[in-house]
Amino acid sequence: MADVKKLAEELVKLTILEAKELNDILKDEYGIEPAAAAVVAGPAAGGEAAAAKTDFDVVMTSFGGNKISVIKEVRAITGLGLKEAKELVEGAPKAVKEGVPEAEANDIKEKLEAAGATVELK
Repeated sequence: MADVKKLAEELVKLTILEAKELNDILKDEYGIEPAAAAVVAGPAAGGEAAAAKTDFDVVMTSFGGNKISVIKEVRAITGLGLKEAKELVEGAPKAVKEGVPEAEANDIKEKLEAAGATVELK
């Protein structure tokens, strides 16, 4: 039997690109729609987690006037390739990083705002 805790720890560490690839594999090879499962599981897990929020999502609402600098910063933060980072930036509002501690979220927010983006923490 698989070590479920270890699997969960590895899933949490996935980059956005890796999570997308996992989503595609689950959908194409196994017929599983991960987004639907998250929607079903979401309300059941929301009670206690909402009370003691320790993880934040860094959401870029606008890339501002200096898109190239923002793309460079997104690449540095996420490890995405140029094309993926460009798509993420141009798709704003989008989450740049999800489920990060408050200190890291604030650091990412500062870096993106310094590059010219508008950012919210959720």
